[in-house]
Amino acid sequence: MRGVRSAIGVALLFSTLVHGQQRGAPAAQPPPAGQRGGGGRGRGAVQVMTLATSAWPDGGQIPTKHTQAGEEISPALTWSNVPEGIASFVLIAHDVDAAIGAGTDDILHWMLWNIPADATALPERVPRGAQLPDGTRQISATGPNYRGPGALASGPAHHYVFELFALDTTLDVPAVGASPPQTRAAVLAGMAGHVHGKAVYVGLFRRP
Repeated sequence: MRGVRSAIGVALLFSTLVHGQQRGAPAAQPPPAGQRGGGGRGRGAVQVMTLATSAWPDGGQIPTKHTQAGEEISPALTWSNVPEGIASFVLIAHDVDAAIGAGTDDILHWMLWNIPADATALPERVPRGAQLPDGTRQISATGPNYRGPGALASGPAHHYVFELFALDTTLDVPAVGASPPQTRAAVLAGMAGHVHGKAVYVGLFRRP
């Protein structure tokens, strides 16, 4: 579990930077796996939500059907302990072991934004499309769809981190017209200062 905790630490640091804390401030330590629900909101605090899937245990192996080695079906996800006054959610799924560029970014496997505030789940097999009927927008490194994990069999298993953010606003970021890295950067910039809740869920995968 040491590798899983390390990946979670990276994800939560990423989350901390998004909602505008100073780089020099110590990052909060996440609760142990399976205990990320609960938590309250003080002044300026970010409430800890619970994100879950029945497809695999937190920190466990992602089933083949959800990966590039299988059908590449997006997993069903649920969340709870949402703070009040939320306008939308953002979900970002990324491979923290796959640095790209100058090592300042990683592979984006799925990003959905403007998920409606009253949503508590995503169904399995979210359809392809830049904008879904409920207004949710989506993108990945390869298009407007979920991109399954694809770590090579020749190396170690990669950590795929799913991060859910609860915002007090919606984001005026189109899902078309820019590259995935540019769109991701625009979403992150729009999130700054608007995050009131967050949750993290981790899965491992290496091609068989």
